[in-house]
Amino acid sequence: MPLLIIVVEFMRVIIYNESMKRGVIMPTARTYTKKEAAMYLTGMFGQNMIYNVVATGLYFYFQNVICLDAVALGWIFTVARVWDAVNDPIMGAIVDKTNTKWGKCKPYLMFVPALICLITCVTFLNGNYAAAKEVAEATGGEGAVSAKMVLILTWAAVSYILWGMSYTIGDIPLWGIISRMSEVEEDRAKLISAARVVASVGAAAVVVSIVAVSQAANEAFGESTNAQKGFIVVGIAMTVVASLLFEVAGIGVKERVPVSEEKKTMKESIALMWKCVPFRRIIISGILRSPLQLMMIVILTLFTYYFCDGNLQKAFTDPKILVILIILGGGYFVGQFAAMILCPFAMRKISVKTLYNLTAVSAVPTAAVFLTFLADPTGLHQMKWVIINGICFLISGMGFGVINVCQSIMISDCIDYEEYHNGYRPDGIFFSGQSFITKLSAGVATIISQYVFASVGYTDTNIDNMNKALENGAHFATDYQVYSKAMWFILTVPPAIGIALAVIPTLRYEITPADHEKMLAELVERHSGGNKKEPGDNNETEI
Repeated sequence: MPLLIIVVEFMRVIIYNESMKRGVIMPTARTYTKKEAAMYLTGMFGQNMIYNVVATGLYFYFQNVICLDAVALGWIFTVARVWDAVNDPIMGAIVDKTNTKWGKCKPYLMFVPALICLITCVTFLNGNYAAAKEVAEATGGEGAVSAKMVLILTWAAVSYILWGMSYTIGDIPLWGIISRMSEVEEDRAKLISAARVVASVGAAAVVVSIVAVSQAANEAFGESTNAQKGFIVVGIAMTVVASLLFEVAGIGVKERVPVSEEKKTMKESIALMWKCVPFRRIIISGILRSPLQLMMIVILTLFTYYFCDGNLQKAFTDPKILVILIILGGGYFVGQFAAMILCPFAMRKISVKTLYNLTAVSAVPTAAVFLTFLADPTGLHQMKWVIINGICFLISGMGFGVINVCQSIMISDCIDYEEYHNGYRPDGIFFSGQSFITKLSAGVATIISQYVFASVGYTDTNIDNMNKALENGAHFATDYQVYSKAMWFILTVPPAIGIALAVIPTLRYEITPADHEKMLAELVERHSGGNKKEPGDNNETEI
């Protein structure tokens, strides 16, 4: 907590002083305190731990521990994510219709973390599909399906769908509240940037540790060939800690921007997402960028098998593998962190639109990683390839970091744009668009990955057999090259294509820095009662 306060205050002083020089900040503009910012970021850290316990840990658990059928797993994740994406605008509209003494976002942040915690824990309490299938085939022949297998798949599907719905209730208010905590553009940009950094740290903490810690915990139970018990214990423990951190945001934040008196129907709110032209461009761009989610889906599985032969604990006991993890994973996350921290400063000289569109350049190093695999399919452990790929991941990570920050800032700008022109502030419905993009993208990415895996035979029975072979001394990079190639392809080629395509809609993004500064200045006066002009009564052509 003290470290977060120091970072937030340091960035605030620099950005505030620069803004005063430019005449951007008005004396009447209201903004958050450093304590509120630190508590918000603590909650963001916990919320993203929960997300990655599921997005990374649960996915690995379903695919490689209890060995659900590959195609069935793909459809479970895809249907759940698409359903979540449909729910997001509905939840956004509900948030915009909420008006309590705390505001319209804060109430959800106070009460939802406990619900998310409970449902997240339930997702791990499932049976072992591989074991159930083995029993069914022993009694009924190859291809036999038992009631237990059906129950395990049903439990996975229902619990995951319920998790997504509960997570949505907390995710949209958590991001939407940023535009309600401050009327100062630079403070919003700074908090969004810091939030993205903290979110990535929370994600990294889970991605790096959950498989290795779960395998270590499982050995404590005396079982070395299946990590189910360890995953259950570690998954639940991480979820409880993360949920407590998430709750801090609900306790500490305060809304300062007035709630719009006008209330729209659910249909009107959802239609607004498409009607607002600059926001529509962001949504289309995010959908085109869907394959980028494949990197998060496959990275843990790829590293665990290609570099550690199925035992991620080697990354912490073998110095060479630890160095590889630091260079590859560290390169990607360092690139993200550096880009996210520097974005607010870069936007003093470069528009958010330009920064966002420059991310297309990161498609080149992302695709280049696959070329290194084709050059030496079994030798990417060699330090020359590790360094080359580390540099590629560093640049790729920078692109991803810029995308994350710029997308959130552009959404916040679109909220001001809509209020300026039409008098209605759609914090909830527009930030639901960010969640919509993430979840729809994850659903699309999951089904792509599972069909690629199915095409090479990376399915339940074969995964179970491979795990046993690796336990007995086989090597993934040399003995399972067809699986290896599929993973390296999924990690690089589709994401590179998505990154390149995503900037096409935003090349004509309408909101310029000068236009937004003018809009925000007038909105601050409207909120303080100093400007009685009606929305749109500005005698100017709309942007």
